[in-house]
Amino acid sequence: LVIGICNGFQILTETGLLPGALKRNDNLHFISKYHHLKVVNNDNKFLELLNKNDVVNIPVAHHDGNYFIDDAGLEDLIANNQVLLQYCDKNGVNQVLNGSVEQIAGVCNKNKNVFGLMPHPERAIETLLGCDDGVKMLEGFLK
Repeated sequence: LVIGICNGFQILTETGLLPGALKRNDNLHFISKYHHLKVVNNDNKFLELLNKNDVVNIPVAHHDGNYFIDDAGLEDLIANNQVLLQYCDKNGVNQVLNGSVEQIAGVCNKNKNVFGLMPHPERAIETLLGCDDGVKMLEGFLK
């Protein structure tokens, strides 16, 4: 299993291990804050401890987090349940954060053994520090 968080996600797309690419945020500014994510697919090790449509609050910190993929690639991602996470509001309604196609925050490969996401679940593991919503993500990956 391989996971790429933030710049790690960029590396996975640049090496071709994951489809798509990461571009500058639409507003051209660095974004650093907690933001809600919706679980789109949980039929994988990374998100199996969460339910489909669960909403988690995970920190983001990026300047080049705008996920891009062409229409054919997006169709393929959707058909193969490779879209894992989308940016949303606290109620699970998709929300534009950085300009990502379909508000995509994380994807996996077709074999579901390579995962990439811009948000930082490793920064959301202790309620004392803000929240522990990242714990289930990382526990699923390590299980």
